[in-house]
Amino acid sequence: MKIKDLVSKDTMVIKLKGSTKEEVINELVEVLYENEKIENKEEFKKSVLEREKISSTGLEDGIAIPHGRSRVVKNPTVAIGISKEGIDYDSLDGEKSKIFFLIAVPETTTDIHIEILSKITSSLMEYKVREKILAVETKDELYDIVNNFENKNTNNSDIEKNKDFYIGVTGCAVGVAHTYLAAECLEKAAKENGVSIKVETNGSIGVKNAPTEEEIRKAKGIIIASDKQVDLDRFNGKRLIITNVKDGIKNADKLIKDSIAEKGEIYQGTKKNIGNDKTSGNLLYRSLMNGVSHMVPLVIVGGILIALSLALGGEPTAAGLQIPPGSHWNDILNIGVVGFTLMIPILSGYIAYSIGDKPALAPGLIGGWIANNGSFYGATAGTGFIGAIISGILVGYFVLQLKKINFPKIVEPLVPIMIIPITASLFIGVLFIFIIGAPISSLMTVLNNMLISLSAGSLVIIGLVIGLMQGFDMGGPFGKVAFLFSVGLIADGQLQFMGAQAAAIPVAPLGMGLATIIAKKKGIFTSDEIENGKAALAMGMVGISEGAIPFAAADPLAVIPANMIGSAVACILGFLFGLTDSVAHGGPIVVLLGAMNKPMLALIAMLIGSITTAVIVITLKTLKTRKKN
Repeated sequence: MKIKDLVSKDTMVIKLKGSTKEEVINELVEVLYENEKIENKEEFKKSVLEREKISSTGLEDGIAIPHGRSRVVKNPTVAIGISKEGIDYDSLDGEKSKIFFLIAVPETTTDIHIEILSKITSSLMEYKVREKILAVETKDELYDIVNNFENKNTNNSDIEKNKDFYIGVTGCAVGVAHTYLAAECLEKAAKENGVSIKVETNGSIGVKNAPTEEEIRKAKGIIIASDKQVDLDRFNGKRLIITNVKDGIKNADKLIKDSIAEKGEIYQGTKKNIGNDKTSGNLLYRSLMNGVSHMVPLVIVGGILIALSLALGGEPTAAGLQIPPGSHWNDILNIGVVGFTLMIPILSGYIAYSIGDKPALAPGLIGGWIANNGSFYGATAGTGFIGAIISGILVGYFVLQLKKINFPKIVEPLVPIMIIPITASLFIGVLFIFIIGAPISSLMTVLNNMLISLSAGSLVIIGLVIGLMQGFDMGGPFGKVAFLFSVGLIADGQLQFMGAQAAAIPVAPLGMGLATIIAKKKGIFTSDEIENGKAALAMGMVGISEGAIPFAAADPLAVIPANMIGSAVACILGFLFGLTDSVAHGGPIVVLLGAMNKPMLALIAMLIGSITTAVIVITLKTLKTRKKN
C-alpha cells in the first residue's frame, strides 16, 4: 500500500472556511462523510474531540494533525485542509495553525496503515514541504506534493560510526500521530547535534524498532518521551531522561542536548516508575485505567458466556437457575466462570503493574485472588472489585518502596524476578489474611444480623438497605450478603425478599447500558464504554450484575451512587408490588422462566430502577465534565 491509497483530491480543502478549532474539524469531518469515507460523522467527530481532550494535536510550525480511531471509518483515510490566515488551534508553540491533516483510522487498522500514516506526519516536519503546501492553488498541486512525500525510514537501527549513540522511546495515548512525530523530531535533533539515535515507537500497532541488548549497552543515554507505560528494567544502569510525548515533539533539541550533557538520572534496576505523571493523582488514575482496560475483556467474555448458557440451557429450581450437569451448556457456563474468576485478580495485578512495573504484577495478581476469596480470611464472600483496587494500589506502592532499597550488587539480578515479587506477595497476603480479613468477616456477620433485625420492620426500609447493598459492589461482598440472606428465606417460604432483590439485581448493568445509549453523543462516555454498554445490557438481562463493574472501577464516584440509588428504587418497588421469586436468581430472565408471581410489575420495577441509575450517572458525569472543562 502506498500513500496515494490514503489520500484523495475529493478530501482536500484548499481554502478552509472555519475560523475556530471545532469549525475546522467539522469541515474536514464533513468532507470525509460526503465522500463516504465514514459512516457516521457525529460518532467520528466525537472520537476526534476525545483525542483532543487528552492533548491538543496542534503542533509547532503551523501544523495540526487531528485524528480519530472509530468503527465508523470504512478504510484508513486522510482529509487535508489549508488555512493561509491560520486559526488558533492550541498549538504547542502558541502560533496559529495553517496546515491540517485529519487522519481517520478504523478500529481494526493494520500495521501497514499506521506506518504509512506515520510517514505522512513525519514528512510535514520538513520546512520546504510545509512551504510548498501553503503555496498551492489547486488540489492537483497539493495531491502531487503529498504523493511525493519522502519515503522516510524512522527505523534508524544502525549505530553510525564515530558518533555517540543514544536511544529514544516515544508513545502517545492513542498511538497514531504523536508517537511518530516525536520519533521524527528526536531523530532530526540528534542529526543536528552530531549524534546518532535509534527511536523505539510504542504506537497503536505495538512496539516497533525496539533496541537490541547490544544497542542498549552501547547507548550513552536514553530519552523516554512517552505517555504510555514503558518497560524500564532493560535500561538498568543507563542515564535516563523521562518526559511526555508532547515534550518529545516541542523540545526535542533540548532533550538531545540534555542527554549529551548527562543531565538524566542513572536508572537503578526497578527503583522508579516511568515519571511522566506529575502527581500521585495522575498515577493512580492511569493505573486504575490500566487495570480496568485489562479486566474488561474478561468481564465481557465471562458475562456473555454465562448469559448464553443460563438463557438457553438454564432451568429454574429451588436452588436457583441451574444448568443440567453434563450438558454442553454447563461446559460453556464453566468457561464463562473462568473469565469471571480471573477478572478481579487481573484488575488488581495490572493496577499494581502500572504503579510498580513488572515486579508488582505477580503479587498484584495474587493479592487480587486472595482479596476475592473470602475463605482466606474466614469471610462468606470476597471483597470484589473494591478489594482488587485496594490490593493493586497497596502492592504497587509497596513495590515502589522496595525499589528504593540499595540491595547488594550480588543479588541485584534477583531483585525484580524473585526478591520483590516474593516479598510483596507475602506482604499483601498477610495484610488481607491477618489484618484486613478479620474486619471484613466481622462486617459480613454484622450486615447479616442487621438484615435479620430489619426483616421484621418496614418493607421500605429493608428494601432500601438490600437495594443499596446490591448496587454498591455488584456481586461483591455487600451484594452477596444481601443475596444469601434472601436465598436463605426461600426455604422458609418467605419468597418476597428474593422477589424484591431479583428486581434490583439487574439494575446496575441495565442502567449503565441504558446510560451509554441515551448519552452516546454527550461525550461523557468513551467509545470503549459505549461498546461495553452493549455487553452490560446482555448481562443485565440474565441477572449478571458484574456487567457494571468496569464502569464502577473507572469512575466510582459517579457510577456507584447511581447504581445504589437505582437498585434501591427497584428493590423498594419489589416489596411494594408484592413480588415473589421462587429461585435464587434475578433479572428479566427469571421473569421469562415464570419464577416470579407478577411478571409485568417485576419488569416495571427493573425498568424504573434502571432508568433511575441511567439518569443519575448521566447527570453526575455531565457535571463532572463541565467542572473539568
